[in-house]
Order: sequence, then structure tokens, then C-alpha cells
Amino acid sequence: MFKNKETYQYRAADKAGMTERTAYKYIKANKLPSQLKCEHNWQTREDPFVEDWPVILDMLEVNPGLEGKTIFDHFNRTYPARYQNGQLRTLQRRIKHWRAIEGPGREVYFPQIHYPGDLSASDFTHMHSLGITIRGEQFNHLLYHFVLTYSNWETFTICYSESFENLSNGLQNALWELGGRAKRHRTDRMSAAVNKDCHPEKFNRNYQALLRHYEILPERTNAHSANENGDIETSHRHFKHAVAQALMLRDSKDFYSIADYKKFLQKIAYQLNAGRTKRFEEELTVLGQLPEARFDDCKNMDNLKVGKSSTLNIQHNTYSVHSRLIGEKVQARIYADHIEIWYAQKIVDHIPRQRGTSKHRIDYRHIIDWLVRKPGAFENYRYKEDLYPSSWFRIAYDWLCSNMALQANRQYVQILYYAAKEGQTVTESAIRYLVEHDKELTALNIKGQIDEQFKLPPVTEVSVDNNNLESYDALLEEAAYHG
Repeated sequence: MFKNKETYQYRAADKAGMTERTAYKYIKANKLPSQLKCEHNWQTREDPFVEDWPVILDMLEVNPGLEGKTIFDHFNRTYPARYQNGQLRTLQRRIKHWRAIEGPGREVYFPQIHYPGDLSASDFTHMHSLGITIRGEQFNHLLYHFVLTYSNWETFTICYSESFENLSNGLQNALWELGGRAKRHRTDRMSAAVNKDCHPEKFNRNYQALLRHYEILPERTNAHSANENGDIETSHRHFKHAVAQALMLRDSKDFYSIADYKKFLQKIAYQLNAGRTKRFEEELTVLGQLPEARFDDCKNMDNLKVGKSSTLNIQHNTYSVHSRLIGEKVQARIYADHIEIWYAQKIVDHIPRQRGTSKHRIDYRHIIDWLVRKPGAFENYRYKEDLYPSSWFRIAYDWLCSNMALQANRQYVQILYYAAKEGQTVTESAIRYLVEHDKELTALNIKGQIDEQFKLPPVTEVSVDNNNLESYDALLEEAAYHG
């Protein structure tokens, strides 16, 4: 019996991968190896910060947010050569343990229950990091991002700044696409909605008027509390990740136009929203009704006098208007992406809005009638770069400077005149044709090519054979006979 027991212990130890003596120890204790294992609660090396630890504790109690590296660098400056760089990790680990065991409590986040149709949220997010280009040129822009917090249904509007006009335009686009409104709308403390300087606890008047128009209650997050607008922040990350993945599949970040890029984003938003249909349908049944019309979100600038250069200064940017308005006073209605020029209660122009300040946009059509009379003014014109409608016109001017230097300005201004009167597209096509056929880019040649494009094609003579009507009569008689 004893011999069989020894044989059993030997075989059991061999299968467990341990010596017979070790196996005997566990059998004698009647415990598993894991039960005999002692917790490792002793230090394997001397703590180099024992002497300075009380000082470090005082620093942490006064400023709990201090990082280990900041404290380590402070001691290295105060006591040079006392510590080595390799000991930084030891200090960071000890501070981490102190915070977990003895440090102050951390901020607690409380998950909220969302109800259908109760709350929507929005914010701006930068898209620069994705590297989008339009015809090879970097397209720096933002998205106004709107989310229903119950269903996470989302939509967006492309914009270029965090202005009230863009906030208003984006929010209204979202509401009218949605076809309804939630009871409350939450934003962070963006300057477009909140008075940052004097009364940060209050919404500005424009934003209040906007939400009052839609009968929506405004809400804002507390300062430095992005988590309070967590739904939109999370949606930012997910949407931008989806865009980045779609760009990889597309194998290109370049788009032909902003409209094409917008369609690309709309397709992604549609795909994301497709998985939220059930909860979204719940929200649709309880959303509030929209008013009969959108809120007028433009800024008005009255009594703007058109200068002798046929230009206006609107919000620190320069815009041209038609020369016939020189000396007159006009009204500018400023929207998120365009400006309307009004005169005598009629809209007379529609201008793309410039981004930033100290920019300019001169339309050659506005001034060409007088520029063609003063071609010498073109050489040193302050806004000369605006008078190249496309790269083909720049090619034409460069060719003229190289081959007809004395006549270059006069010739080019004449080409611009043709573009204004005959059409920019047909003029550009004429320039392209002459370049491709290695012909001189003179105003005369370009005008000839324009006329060639407008020339009517020769009349084509059409001959029709005389039909034999007797065979047709015979066919009708046969049909009547068998009918």
C-alpha cells in the first residue's frame, strides 16, 4: 500500500512538471500551489526618493495635478546630480500608487438617460488633419456637426469658421433636413452662441433669437467640460474615423469640387444613419413642428458707399461691384458663405464670401469696360492676381510677356474683354486650342478662334425618296378583306 502511494506521488509530480519533493510539500499542506503563493509586497531595491518623499507629498497636496516629470525636473534643478534620468519612472510609479491609495478622489462621470425628441447637440470640428484637397489645392475647412442624442442621427454642413452665421446656417440646415426640432439644444461655450467676455453665463442675443424662432430651449456646457457634450464629441470621432476609412478605400483625398466632396460626406452620413433607423423613427414621432420659414440669419451693413475703384470694404475684406454703382450707397447682406448686394430694394449682385480678413475678390467683369480703355493700369494694379480667371488666362499673359512685352497688357486686357462679352468658357477654350496647336496667343487669334466656335455649321441637305402609295393601298385592301 505504501509502495503504491509513493508510485502515485511520483507519477503525479512528473505529470505536473515538478519534483516529487515539491509535490509532497503540496500534498502535506493539503493546498493548491496558488494557495501557498505569497503576495509580493516587499521592495526589491532601495527607494531613492525616501529622503525627499515628504517634500514631494507636500507639493502634491498643494497641486494634485503635478506630473512626476515636473517634480523630477524641479529636484534636478534644485539638487543637481542627486538623481539619474533612469529614476524618473520610479518616481512616476510611486506617485501613481499614492494617487490611487491616498490621493484625492477623481472626477466621477454620471451616464445620462436620453429621451426621444428631447435633446439635440452640435459643435464645430476641424477637418484639416484629413488632408482633403480640391483639384490639388489644400481645402482647410470645418464641419458644423449636429446630432440627436437619443438616436444619434447626425448631419453636417461644411463651413470655414466658428461664426454665428455658420452656426445659424448649420443648425437650420439640420432642422429642415430633419423636418422637426428637439425640445432643447446643447452647445459648448462657443463664441457664436455664448458671450465669452462680459457674461459667459449668458447666450448672445443673435443665438437667443435664432432658438426662440424655433421654440427651442438653449443649453451650454460648463467651462472645460467637454464630457457634458459627450454625444457630439463621440460623434466627431466616429464620423471623422469613417471619413478617413472611406478615403483609404477611395485611394484619393482629392475631389473635383466642393460639391463632389459634400456628396462624398453625405453618403457616409447616410450609411452611419442607416443603423439608427429604429430609434430615429421613435424620435420623428415626437419632434416639434418647424415654423413656416427659416430664421433670417444674415448680418446687414447699410449705406456702404462704392469707391472710385469700384470696390466695397465689407468686414475688413475688399469686394468689387459693377462700375455703374461707383458713388452710390448700397446694402450688404452677409450670410455664412455669400454676400448679397442690394440697391434700391433690389438685389444686384451675389458674391462668394471671403474667409478671414484683409482678403480681396475682384471680378474682372465689373471693371473691364474701363480697364480696356486704360490697359496701362493693369501692370501695377493692386488686385492684379484676381484678374486671371483660370490658369489658362495666366498662361496667355505669360506668353504675351515673353513674346510681346510692349503690348502684353493691352493684348491681355483685350482677351479679358472677350471673356466678359463672349463668355469665359468659350474664351478659355480658344486659349487652350491655340496652346495645344502651338499657335500665337494674341488677342486677334483668340478672337478668331472664338468666332470659329460660334460659327453655325453648314446646312445639311436631306433627300427623301418618293414612296409608291399604290402598294400601301393594296395592303389596306388586303387587310380589310381578311378582317
